[in-house]
Amino acid sequence: MSAFNILCIGQSGRLQYEAVLLAASLRAQSPAFAGRLLIATPRPGPLWGKENPQITDAATLDLLADLGAEIIPFDSRAFGAAYPHGNKIEALAHIPDEPFLFLDTDTIITGDIARLSPDFTRPTASMKREGTWPQIELYGPDYNAIWGALYRRFGLDFASSLDLTQPDDYWQRYLYFNAGWFLHESPRRFGALFLKYATEIARTPGPELACQSLDPWLDQIALPLVIHALGGGRPTPDLAGLDGALTCHWRILPLFFARESDHAVAVMEQVAADPRVKAVLSDYQPFRKMLYRGLGQEVRALFDRANLPRKEQAIRNAIKRTGLWTR
Repeated sequence: MSAFNILCIGQSGRLQYEAVLLAASLRAQSPAFAGRLLIATPRPGPLWGKENPQITDAATLDLLADLGAEIIPFDSRAFGAAYPHGNKIEALAHIPDEPFLFLDTDTIITGDIARLSPDFTRPTASMKREGTWPQIELYGPDYNAIWGALYRRFGLDFASSLDLTQPDDYWQRYLYFNAGWFLHESPRRFGALFLKYATEIARTPGPELACQSLDPWLDQIALPLVIHALGGGRPTPDLAGLDGALTCHWRILPLFFARESDHAVAVMEQVAADPRVKAVLSDYQPFRKMLYRGLGQEVRALFDRANLPRKEQAIRNAIKRTGLWTR
């Protein structure tokens, strides 16, 4: 087994409650995990305006400490409120330079993650994604032109990143990840490249990206370039437990109850039932409704997990029609 730390982002509001679920599920499902659970939180500053993004609720902070989580404050120098997804990029410079697994805060641990033993010298990330970026415009550049321009811009070999089992100009042929988890041996090296690529793309997208939206996709545009530059690629079979038996990136509670496994739902409900956890999570309306008033199970009853709609938007629409949608 490899020793590694887990990093997530914590902020006042929704993310502080998600961090509690993540920390509680880690301790419940993987009591032998010997690494550190690091919750990076941005300090107030010019890029946050009048907003204070730090977790200030004493009950939440006390519970996170009891669960073994460590709060790592950092200053936002590149993104801040204009692009909160950038927190995961900037936080990497402020944690110990040891092997790490980044997890989006809307993730629960569903198995013994201490058994995970990846090759941290080969960075990789989550393949639990759809073809969200780029969106190809009529008469505009195709996938080859858009991704090829990015690789050339940073001096990377585009051809070696391609999955040649997929058709030409089909989105899965190109290295594209969900930034819900990623890992490497050095957060400093990974973070420095991530920051460089993301800020340069945001500042000067280039003609091939002129018609493309960068928000919220900037982290997922830069991420494959970072992974490729550091000698990584698509996940190997030994990482199947991430987005599998070991973790569940649940994202939004109605979607979680609609489509995730019985085991993942049982883990979340058991963790949330702990009186200390319930006392904190009950302050957040979506958790109060979905977890403690039973609306999550009402959503779950609407769907057959063996025959879900192929597109996420269809699931969202079906839930919204019943009035059970909540963020």
